[in-house]
Amino acid sequence: MTSTATLERPLDAEALITDMGHRARAAAAVLAQTPTATKAAALKAAARALRAAEADILTANAGDVARGEANGLSSAMIDRLKLDPKRLEGVAAGLESVAGLPDPVGQVIDETTRPNGLLLQRVRVPLGVVGIIYESRPNVTADAGALSMMAGNACILRGGSEAIDTSRAIHACLTAGLREAGLPEDAIQLVPITDRAAVGAMLRAQGLIDIIVPRGGKSLVARVQEEARVPVLAHLDGLCHSYVDKAADPAKAQALVVNAKMRRTGICGATETLLIDRAFADPKPILSALIDAGCELRGTEEVRALDARIHPVAANDWDTEYLDAILSVALVDGVDDAMAHIAAHGSHHTDAIITEDQPTADHFLTGVDSAIVMHNASTQFADGGEFGLGAEIGISTGRMHARGPVALEGLTTYKWLVRGTGQTRP
Repeated sequence: MTSTATLERPLDAEALITDMGHRARAAAAVLAQTPTATKAAALKAAARALRAAEADILTANAGDVARGEANGLSSAMIDRLKLDPKRLEGVAAGLESVAGLPDPVGQVIDETTRPNGLLLQRVRVPLGVVGIIYESRPNVTADAGALSMMAGNACILRGGSEAIDTSRAIHACLTAGLREAGLPEDAIQLVPITDRAAVGAMLRAQGLIDIIVPRGGKSLVARVQEEARVPVLAHLDGLCHSYVDKAADPAKAQALVVNAKMRRTGICGATETLLIDRAFADPKPILSALIDAGCELRGTEEVRALDARIHPVAANDWDTEYLDAILSVALVDGVDDAMAHIAAHGSHHTDAIITEDQPTADHFLTGVDSAIVMHNASTQFADGGEFGLGAEIGISTGRMHARGPVALEGLTTYKWLVRGTGQTRP
């Protein structure tokens, strides 16, 4: 076995990932044939292990947080990194939730009988080996491992250096669950080094890794998309918008906008730009409520005229994912103007309209090209758990394969099964 000291040397990253990839492929072959009950048992055992190891995990997390603060991580990154007993219980409950979901593997998507009697079926099968590259959120270690395994895939997890000790502690619990259920521990592997060379090795591991899922900021996703020799399922910026239409209920609009921005500012579903119809009765209470909640508003001159506490907006603000208590605000001329702004500056993640006019809502829902489009709901609901998916591996903003919260179904593909009775082709 290669020593830890050797593994820390960048030149060994290629050999390390190659070895992990081969072991993952062997584990994936086992998982593809594993009954649902066995996979579920592994996740339930992992949840029990997490709860039993709470003190150790929180101690490891405290060390990660202290290093992050010393290294100048932003408040949003610290919020993503930090665990407490409630959040850790949420991670354990998430494992149990995934264990209780319908298993997509083997599901018949559709079937048809051809005139010649051939029965054709499309059946869901695992992707194989999934590589997940993520930054400072240690809960992704549990969510990604659980979802990949439950969908019949082996996975190789490369977490950020900011959360390395927490990720290792959580990964140990996942491994314990696999072991208790009699499944190969190589089904969920965590890259043991933090050197960036490991990321490059994963991106070049064609034939060993079947798909890469990056979950992080612009620089990470840009690197993955530029260097990958493996298909990529991208989780891009959460440049989310909330649009208050002229027909919005004022009280509902205020509650929704404050929640969409301020519930948790560091998540990808947080609203980053507020658009208000110029014909809306009175935007001042909404703006005041946001400022009173601790949000810094940046607006155009006409928006600043509504409240002296609003700061000037710069051109690049419309394209910034703040992940902080900062919000850009503009007035627009109706729903079409709002949709044009979203098309120009959005990231195809999550956008919402607040209105009591159903035709206007329908126009927005069909016309906005985003993975998630909402009517009279907070953008903070952009979450796999809230969608009843148990957990998510990320929000896909692309148009191919999977879109929106990627959970069990998004981690499968399909194959055709053809059943005949001796047909030959003329």
